[in-house]
Amino acid sequence: MAIPRFSSLLRSRKFAKSDCLVASIGFVLIVFFLSFFFDPTSDSVPSVDRSPPIKSPPDLVKLTLSSKAKERGAFCLDGSLPGYHFHKGSGSGSKSWLLHLEGGGWCSTVASCSARAMTMLGSSTYFEDEVDFQGVLSSDPSQNPEFFNWNRVKIRYCDGASFAGHPEAEFKNGTRLFFRGQLIWEAIMDELLSMGMSDAKQGILTGCSAGGLATLIHCDYFRDHLPKDAAVKCVSDGGFFLNVPDVLGHPTMRSFYHDVVNLQGVDKSLDQNCVAKPEPSKCMFPQSFVNNIKTPVFLVNPAYDFWQIQNVLVPASTDLDKSWAKCRLNIKECDAAQMKVLHGFRSSLMDAIGKFHQNKAGGMFIDSCFSHCQTLMSATWHSPTSTRIENKTIAESVGDWYFNRKPVKLIDCPYPCNPSCYNLNFT
Repeated sequence: MAIPRFSSLLRSRKFAKSDCLVASIGFVLIVFFLSFFFDPTSDSVPSVDRSPPIKSPPDLVKLTLSSKAKERGAFCLDGSLPGYHFHKGSGSGSKSWLLHLEGGGWCSTVASCSARAMTMLGSSTYFEDEVDFQGVLSSDPSQNPEFFNWNRVKIRYCDGASFAGHPEAEFKNGTRLFFRGQLIWEAIMDELLSMGMSDAKQGILTGCSAGGLATLIHCDYFRDHLPKDAAVKCVSDGGFFLNVPDVLGHPTMRSFYHDVVNLQGVDKSLDQNCVAKPEPSKCMFPQSFVNNIKTPVFLVNPAYDFWQIQNVLVPASTDLDKSWAKCRLNIKECDAAQMKVLHGFRSSLMDAIGKFHQNKAGGMFIDSCFSHCQTLMSATWHSPTSTRIENKTIAESVGDWYFNRKPVKLIDCPYPCNPSCYNLNFT
């Protein structure tokens, strides 16, 4: 299985600073999502501060490797074919489509991309034959009341640049790595359009983490390729990464994105008005381009995003004396001084979405949980005990916004005010 292979790789290699960041990204997301969903007895599984609801039987959906990828030159990092999982819609949802872009970090160097190419985040060789559709992808109306009978697609992530890399960049490194994220996105879009999405009446593009960022990058492309009279919107989950210095004042995330953009030629997929400015890598940060997206966007983001706290605000390289060790892994272990820093991080998010908040077509659900992706699990998307703001679950809030029932601009009070949060504990 890919998890032990990747974790042993992490133990045996010496990584540069940027490689350490991508290693932590890949490892945390692989272990968290796979172990949390499929192996609840694993020692790697983070706990939560209250019991999740009883899970319904698995909704397993088979893998399809793209039939159009080879002719388009669309390959995963290792040259294998990209893929997706498709659950056909029915009844009133037969002409409605929901596409979910998988997340899993990025790679910024030849070494880290080569390591990634030996995992499910860089090669379809390691993809599961079936995955469980939960949350926004579920076919259970009790879990997913608005979109349960839509055509639902999970697009697998195997390029390392939020579906935005370009093959021209491959000539820089002389390796057999394929930087084809943009082509993967276009090839699978073409395939889905030929399968009936070209007649869609309703459409949603969504994604988690790096897939949430990809959702924002490709939102207008998605809108432009569906019928003009279709109701098309985008929902980014945990994808609003902040351009802020770490606790030592270093631009860790900005430097990392700079390397991703340069290595994989991502600038060609980014907002071109933004890219025209001096530093294209800044255009990877949603605050730089979200207000230029023409299609209506909904942001789902925790104000105390554990991934960003662990990798953007307090990366391991800044905590050599281990003073943040407990706080990074469990927000309940943070002392008063550390909570002041975390509240400052929340304030940075509020500042970054300030202008977007005035966007009449936009929506948001910004809770105060120590969490990351929240739309993929029924426990956080929609269940009797789900996270709520103003007594609304994320699913209810997205539904109200998508179907224009009411404006939705929900921003939680600061931690620890919301007892409905699923705060993860990595200790």
